[in-house]
Parts: sequence; structure tokens; C-alpha cells
Amino acid sequence: MKSKTSHVVLVIDVGGTHIKVLATGKRRPLKIPSGPTMTPERMVKEVRSAARDWNYDRVSIGYPGLVVGGLPVHDPFNLAPGWVGFDFEKSFGCPVKLMNDAAMQALGSYSQGRMLFLGLGTGLGSAMIVNGMLEPMELAHLPYKHGKTYEDYLGRRGLEKRGKKKWRRYVFEIANQLKAALEADYIVLGGGNATKLKKLPAGLRMGDNNNAFLGGFRLWDDHSLKVESSAVAEIPVQFSGKRP
Repeated sequence: MKSKTSHVVLVIDVGGTHIKVLATGKRRPLKIPSGPTMTPERMVKEVRSAARDWNYDRVSIGYPGLVVGGLPVHDPFNLAPGWVGFDFEKSFGCPVKLMNDAAMQALGSYSQGRMLFLGLGTGLGSAMIVNGMLEPMELAHLPYKHGKTYEDYLGRRGLEKRGKKKWRRYVFEIANQLKAALEADYIVLGGGNATKLKKLPAGLRMGDNNNAFLGGFRLWDDHSLKVESSAVAEIPVQFSGKRP
């Protein structure tokens, strides 16, 4: 997987079940088991150990939670505490950019127009890009119905509770509702459970989890985007309409 950047970037996609790692010029991601005991200290230790033979001078981290100004606002719902205030640059010994994990995969999935990204994994990630402007979103914990949230229906708990057939129905139903409400041109469905979907209705597209790595590389590509120093991780993306 190639990037236009001159940096050698280590991309870390932090998930509730696995942490996946890939560096510029490498073909196969490394996979590290995650879960409720995963602290940031342990994540750094295990990533550095797994990637000990790789050289890199920049790090991109896709974080499973709200990020403001490149910093986590709260600890991940599915991981151990301690992530807020953790010094990632000191721990990795090089510059680090951290953004919401769904936003990072959305960044790698984007081509043009108004795109809504939904990450179907342990939880539910979301981000929207409108004409090149990326806005991470927090749709997961908004109420949906019967006192439950969107994540309760579309995350792993919803899949396990309702089974694949009903879960698929809710995915398509909610996706189309959000598409209409947010006036998206199309929705990209990513995350580990997206592969459990069958034929997609019009307006919905299948994502690729490897797009998270492309998004992480794009974070350091000064020719493709400019990361605002202001908070909310708004990123004007200067793409021609075709993915590199």
C-alpha cells in the first residue's frame, strides 16, 4: 500500500477486539489481540514489540472514541482506562497524529461528494465527509428506539442478540434513515462486521478495513490534506475525486 508522503508512517488502528498495525511500504498488517484489559501503555509496548523490525518516523493512531484537537476526550468504551492524557509522542519517540478510528477509515474510503461512513465493528463508528471536509461524528450512543442506541442495534451486541438476518435489516434501515437525514450522496459501510452483509441496496457501498491504513498515511501527506490545528479534527481534504 503506497502513499505520496515522504514520511515512513506507522498506522495503528485501535479496535475493541484487535489492534492492527501497518507501516509505509509493508504489505501485511500485524494484528494484536485487544479487549477490556488493553491500556495505552500495553498498546504501545505490544505495538513496538510487534513492529520492532520496522523503521518509521511518524505514527498515526485511529482511536475508538471522541477526539478533539488530536487528543482523546474520554476512554474507549471497550478498552481499559488511562487513554485520556497519555503521552503517545513520548512513548513512541516520534511525532504522532491521533484521530477517531472511524474518521481515519472514512478518510481512506473517500472519493468525492457527500459521504457518510458507518463502521460496523465491536461498536459503531461514524464520520462524514462533505466535499472534502471531514467531520468525525458520534452517532453510536444517540437513542434509536425502545430505549436503545444505534450501537445497541448495529454493534456486535446487536448482531449477537438479533442474529444476522435481523441485524442486516436494521443496518439497511438505519443507514437509509441517516442517509436521508444527513443528505449524504452515498454511505460506505466498513468495520469488521460489514463482511457479514449481503447484496447492498442502492446508495450503500462496501468499505474495506484496509482503508483505515490509507487514511492514516493520508494524515501525513501534506499534498493531499491539511490538518487544522483547531480542535474538532476538521480536515479539508484536497482530492481530485479519485482515490490514489
